Amino acid sequence: MNKSLLTNMIAASFVVVGYFMTQPLILTVGLFALSGAVTNWLAVYMLFEKVPGLYGSGVVPNRFEEFKAGIKHLMMVQFFTEENIDRFLTVSDSKAINLAPVIDKVDLAPSFDALVSTVEKSSLGPMLAMFGGTEALLPLKVPFIEKMKQSLVELSESEQFNQILLNELEQPNVIADIQAKVANIVDQRLNELTPELVKQIIQEMIKQHLGWLVVWGGVFGGLIGAFAALIS
Repeated sequence: MNKSLLTNMIAASFVVVGYFMTQPLILTVGLFALSGAVTNWLAVYMLFEKVPGLYGSGVVPNRFEEFKAGIKHLMMVQFFTEENIDRFLTVSDSKAINLAPVIDKVDLAPSFDALVSTVEKSSLGPMLAMFGGTEALLPLKVPFIEKMKQSLVELSESEQFNQILLNELEQPNVIADIQAKVANIVDQRLNELTPELVKQIIQEMIKQHLGWLVVWGGVFGGLIGAFAALIS
C-alpha cells in the first residue's frame, strides 16, 4: 500500500478512536499526526500540481522553462567546459581513436575509377587500349579497394597519425565547435520535454523518498501531540 495513504489512514484512525472513546491523549496524537502527514503530503503534491488559491503551488509546471535552462546550464558549465573537453582529449589514449569501422564503411570505388581514368589519360593509355582498355583493369577493383582500406587502417593506427589527430582536435576552434554542437543537442533534447513528462520523471525518481516525508511527518506530529497532551 502507498506509504502516504497508509500513514494518513493510521493517523485518522487514532482521531476516530480517541474521539469516540473519549481518550484525549489518543485524539491529540491522532490530530497532530494527521496534520503533519497531510501537510507534508500537500507540500509534495503542490510541487507538481497547481492548487487553486494556494500561492506557490505547481512549482514544476510554473517554472518549467527555468527548469530546462537550469539543466542546460548544469550540462554546459559543469561538464562540457573547454577545460574538461581539452582534458579529455589530452588524457585519451591515442589507440582509443579507432577509425577502422569508419574506414570500412567508406566507398573507395571512386578512388579506383579515378586511378583508371588517370592511367587511361596518361602515356600508358594506348598500351592499355591494346590489352582491352579500362575493362581489363576491372578484375583489380576489389583487391585494390581491400588493399586501400587495409593501408588506411594501418595508417590510422600509427602513433604519428593519432598524435596529429589529437593535436588538431585540441585546437580552440575545434573545442568551441564541439561545445556548440553539444549545446545544440542539449537544446533539441530539452525541447522534447513537456511539463507532464518532467513531472512523471521527477515523481518516479523521488516517489519513494517523498513518501517517507509523509510518514515521518505523521510520526513526529504524533509525538508532538503526545507531548502537548501530557503537559496540558
